[in-house]
Amino acid sequence: MTEYGRGQGSEPWHPADPLYGDQGWGQQAGHGRPAHGGQGQYDPQQSQQSYGGDWGTDGGGQPGYGQDPYAQDPYGQQQYGQQQYGGQQYGGQQGQGGWDTGQQGQMPYGTDPADPYGTGQHATYGGEEPDYYQTPGAYPPPEPPGRRRAPEPEPETEWDAGPDQGEHAFFNGDDGDDDGFEDDSRAGRRGKGKGGKKPKKRRSGCACLVLTVIFAAGVGGVGYFGYQFYQDRFGSAPDYAGGGNGETVTVVIPKGAGGYVIGQKLKQAGVVQSVDAFVAAQQENKSGTSIQDGAYVLQKEMSAASAVDLLLSPKSRANLIVREGWRNSLVYAEIDKKLNVAKGTTAKVAKEDYKELGLPGWAEGHAKLKDPLEGFLYPSSYAAAKGMKPADVLKQMVERSTENYKNLGIESKAKALHLDDPWQVLTVASLVQAEGKTHDDFRKMAEVVYNRLKTSNTETNQLLQFDSTFNYLKRQSKINIGESEINSNKDPYNTYTRKGLPPGPIGNPGDEALRATLAPTKDGWMYFVATDGMHKTEFAKTNAEFERLKAKFNDSQGN
Repeated sequence: MTEYGRGQGSEPWHPADPLYGDQGWGQQAGHGRPAHGGQGQYDPQQSQQSYGGDWGTDGGGQPGYGQDPYAQDPYGQQQYGQQQYGGQQYGGQQGQGGWDTGQQGQMPYGTDPADPYGTGQHATYGGEEPDYYQTPGAYPPPEPPGRRRAPEPEPETEWDAGPDQGEHAFFNGDDGDDDGFEDDSRAGRRGKGKGGKKPKKRRSGCACLVLTVIFAAGVGGVGYFGYQFYQDRFGSAPDYAGGGNGETVTVVIPKGAGGYVIGQKLKQAGVVQSVDAFVAAQQENKSGTSIQDGAYVLQKEMSAASAVDLLLSPKSRANLIVREGWRNSLVYAEIDKKLNVAKGTTAKVAKEDYKELGLPGWAEGHAKLKDPLEGFLYPSSYAAAKGMKPADVLKQMVERSTENYKNLGIESKAKALHLDDPWQVLTVASLVQAEGKTHDDFRKMAEVVYNRLKTSNTETNQLLQFDSTFNYLKRQSKINIGESEINSNKDPYNTYTRKGLPPGPIGNPGDEALRATLAPTKDGWMYFVATDGMHKTEFAKTNAEFERLKAKFNDSQGN
């Protein structure tokens, strides 16, 4: 016995093998002895034909070939071993039959001449491979050298690790595969033969170009940000040159605006190129901080210095100046002119939309008013230029009036003056403004109003008898008014026929008149007369003094 066991072939493969010279194991017997226990010899012609039938009978091959095409298992599957009973083989006998002819049996067609162990072996049931060396513990059973198969290739995987980073042509300077051999494993994985072989890699300027672009971009970025940093820290601010391009634009400067706010307004309008340039120019100008709020007509693309100079010049002002004592009717007409709108446009807006212009609560709900906005178009300078809306201009005026009245405290001081509310304070101030000429006149005039309103007044019996109220209702400004005309008019604004104050203000009082109204004299003044008819006002405490002043006035008028 060898380590492989006994083989079944007709010839040994090595002289030292104990089976050397053995003619087979159950198919043929040497020296002419029968292989099946003395049974008669079969017809030699039957040696060319395998017997078909079931697995328990002789022969299983196809006629004329003498070999079972399944005698060998190409995949190494296990086959059931053959059993011998009384010298007769079942389930796989073929060849020359069971009788010894005294010579080697004729090799059937289709057998492998390189197989020294007998061919034409039927595949046993179940695909079990025969054990040539009687080694039941070995799986799969060992085979003779002639029947051993080459090792199967390792299964291929789908994952391709790719080239090592350090071995890539880009990093080691190699232009490609220069060894002249194909990589069969990679070609197989990628499904490429020679026809699909990748062309050799060639060095191009692409990588260098990319690096150059990146380097240039980096240098450019550093240069740009460096320049910006220098300009922000040390360079001069961007600025236009000259006095503008000829295209005019209106800019409204809000009240209390500083250099940066003004600069932003100008930059947004396209007047200056940068806020910093304007602020620098304003600081360099000695009068730069004297820029007032209001509307200005400027040109686009002006140098910052030119813009500052023009803002300081009255020629650039596009403002409407409301004078002390102006009636609303005059203010409306001036707004129409400034905005270049049809006559009466602003008056219509004031009448229809006065509740939407920002009046304080104490100014609403009064009856028999000629104009609800009277007294709220505070004397000052307002932005009013072509392109603006009347409502926008009126809102500026109402806002400023309300702010000033609040600052003066007319709400809190009304009761101390024996008045009902701030509305009456404003009405008294409008009378003082209309009748007075100077600051001293204003305080005396305020005392005259308060003294005549007293219930203890027996001189005029609470009648104010102011010509200004009659002129207001008549929309006129006359000095010489006939007594018959005045005494016959019963309008609520006629203080010759109506006791007390008129329904509301008769004009827009200024700051001096308002302050005088809040701080009247206490000298007992009851009468006053403009003795020259225009500029000089004289006061009296008694009716007798009043008559002398009245005669003086008539003399000045030539009456």
